[in-house]
Amino acid sequence: MLSKSIHDIAASFSRRGVLAATAGLMLGLAPLTGATAADTIKVGVLHSLSGTMAISETTLKDTILFLIDEQNKKGGVNGKKLEAVVVDPASNWPLFAEKARELITKEKVSVVFGCWTSVSRKSVLPVFKELNSILFYPVQYEGEESERNVFYTGAAPNQQAIPAVDYLMKEEKVKRWVLAGTDYVYPRTTNKILEAYLKSKGVAQEDIMINYTPFGHSDWQTIVADIKKFGSAGKKTAVVSTINGDANVPFYKELGNQGIKAKDIPVVAFSVGEEELAGIDTKPLVGHLAAWNYFQSIKSPENEKFIKAWQAYTKNPKRVTNDPMEAHVIGFDMWVKAVEKVKSTDPDKVIDALPGIEAKNLTGGVSKMLPNHHITKPVFIGEIKGNGQFDVVWKTPGLVAGDAWSKELDGSKDLIGDWVGKKCGNFNTKTNKCLGSGS
Repeated sequence: MLSKSIHDIAASFSRRGVLAATAGLMLGLAPLTGATAADTIKVGVLHSLSGTMAISETTLKDTILFLIDEQNKKGGVNGKKLEAVVVDPASNWPLFAEKARELITKEKVSVVFGCWTSVSRKSVLPVFKELNSILFYPVQYEGEESERNVFYTGAAPNQQAIPAVDYLMKEEKVKRWVLAGTDYVYPRTTNKILEAYLKSKGVAQEDIMINYTPFGHSDWQTIVADIKKFGSAGKKTAVVSTINGDANVPFYKELGNQGIKAKDIPVVAFSVGEEELAGIDTKPLVGHLAAWNYFQSIKSPENEKFIKAWQAYTKNPKRVTNDPMEAHVIGFDMWVKAVEKVKSTDPDKVIDALPGIEAKNLTGGVSKMLPNHHITKPVFIGEIKGNGQFDVVWKTPGLVAGDAWSKELDGSKDLIGDWVGKKCGNFNTKTNKCLGSGS
């Protein structure tokens, strides 16, 4: 389904990532000292350090190196030190598969933390299935997948998109909806889910405007004029944005140029976070919203401790944290606990041990790995501030269990992922049959 798609490409707007990527690559190549290979457990890191996605993925590579460093200070895992094996798939989707195979067969890693785009994840899936290894995937995505060899620690649509719409509907009394996205599978699948959800809540077709633009789109004058006109019908209007990458900067700027303020037509975005806001002019974005499962600004002892340790590790007191980083923090902790539980890195034993494992998230709660290989997460709506941080204006009462399959889609509503009881990623609850592959 996603073989020609790109998910969250260029998720950062700034170009400061080249230096970060270079510095991060040097960190990643630091050799492990004082231990032989037999004394170590190898951990694969499959994140782009060059190319389009380096800006976003370098931070996630650094996150895993930081977590490994912290774990080794505690004595490692099962008496063995952890050793990072970093490769650079270079934002090249077929190369992800090649590098994954190299990590598993040549480097003999016990687990891989990696991928950002859906196409990179889809590219490596056959490799992890064939070689029976484990991938932890930390980025929000379009759902419609539950694979035995993959653990999804980013948000499914019901942990980001649906709660965002609920917030706008209930708290902001929104009646008209602009679903604006970049033209590829993640926005299209998400908007397909949202359109069905809105209609189930009684929203009429004429109150839903859907628009797609290519990557890097820069001329927003006509589209924003259309949004302004759509919002002038006397009903509260909001934009639900799955616009990705550099296109966001001129989009928000054009909203300002045409006098559209956040209080009039709020925009809630799913791909604008602290990393994306760092180093850019945030004036046009102030007051608009983003939906995530974590914000750096959230006050909790766990978060404050993590931010302090992260900035000390990177030797940068201004280094920000973000949602996909927290997903890696949770996933790494769960993997460590599963390995310690079964006293082995054997993939089959670890895969079977992971469902039910709990780990503290950074916002003060405890996340659990579910039988569908997704996790429980809180959902927050944040308002963008001038300093590139977020004020939390709404949150779910508790944690939301990630749905592998969206209840809003006809082909998915009867499906569940259950690798514990059913040993199946797409079990049809009506026919009581497993449909085969988990995606």
